Amino acid sequence: MKFQYSWRESARRIIQCFWYLCLIACTVFFPARAWSINPAELQTLQLFYENDLFGGTDEYYTNAFQMTWLSKDLNQYEDDNRLPKWSIPTIKAIPFSGNPASVHNVGVIFGQQIYTPSDTQITTRLENDRPYAGFLYGGLALHSKTHLKLDTLEIVVGVVGPASKSEWAQNTVHDLRDIPTAKGWDNQLENEPAVRLSWQRKWRLHSMEIFDALSYDLISRAGLTLGNVRTSTSAGGEIRFGYHIPQDFGSDVIRAGAGVSAPVIEGSKSGITSLGAHIFISSQVEAVLRDIFLDGNTWRDGPSVEKEPLVADLSLGASFSMNLFKLTYRHLFRTEQFEGQKEGQTIGSLTLAVSF
Repeated sequence: MKFQYSWRESARRIIQCFWYLCLIACTVFFPARAWSINPAELQTLQLFYENDLFGGTDEYYTNAFQMTWLSKDLNQYEDDNRLPKWSIPTIKAIPFSGNPASVHNVGVIFGQQIYTPSDTQITTRLENDRPYAGFLYGGLALHSKTHLKLDTLEIVVGVVGPASKSEWAQNTVHDLRDIPTAKGWDNQLENEPAVRLSWQRKWRLHSMEIFDALSYDLISRAGLTLGNVRTSTSAGGEIRFGYHIPQDFGSDVIRAGAGVSAPVIEGSKSGITSLGAHIFISSQVEAVLRDIFLDGNTWRDGPSVEKEPLVADLSLGASFSMNLFKLTYRHLFRTEQFEGQKEGQTIGSLTLAVSF
């Protein structure tokens, strides 16, 4: 039996959860004096949540959560006390790190990703279908930005396999929601240390104001990822249109090199509520040399499928900003990722960014 979610019910529950997160964030991070601080002095907490339930399914790339804590704007990376002193010479050797025209941010990352085959009620291994897999990770991101360009270097380490606790995470949530649990986790990838190094650059190619109230911008991006988790190269872009678009580099899904989200609207002043809202369309093409969640474990035999070498994404979304908060939703369609996949996958992505 293949279980199908109710789209409306699932959407209602997730939106409700994120409004609770917004209320908690308001209480914890937004005291009365906070908005008197210069936006450059604010730190930012980003919460990403992605799930395929918006497509009415429970399969493939089925659930992911990531939390990123970004530092305030820095003149140089060594101004952040979270970086160990021994790492500074190495960081200074990175090409974009010493640009005197750039502002820098340091990000600390923690997340989990969960993958399952198309039928989670079968206990045996499914041939020619995506294997069960989980990824639990933490990492460090270095951002360097000007008004027109953002460079991100990210290193992530973690574990793939039972140690990622993905079976526990998925089935615990299913139990709480009275949803049938996944039955085939005994066939997941084996434990393997995971390393992923990535670089991404974003360019603000064009921006324009319309009637002093509306504006649009065009942002392109390119990236490279290396490691036993994923080795790939990608390129894409995003067009945004709306009212008071934040002066950041667009929205992101959970991917290597996800950029800086800045919910503070340019020109906002203490004691004045600033609102913004925009819609966007985004696309990406990625050439994939290795994907551990499809190719299987690196040093041992196990479940795997024949991956597609090229994968494309297309997404539509909307974002709402208010002072120190930015809430974004996108509906993403991804083409087939492996041979035998019956169709592409639809994923819903929610992101909450809070500055404090």
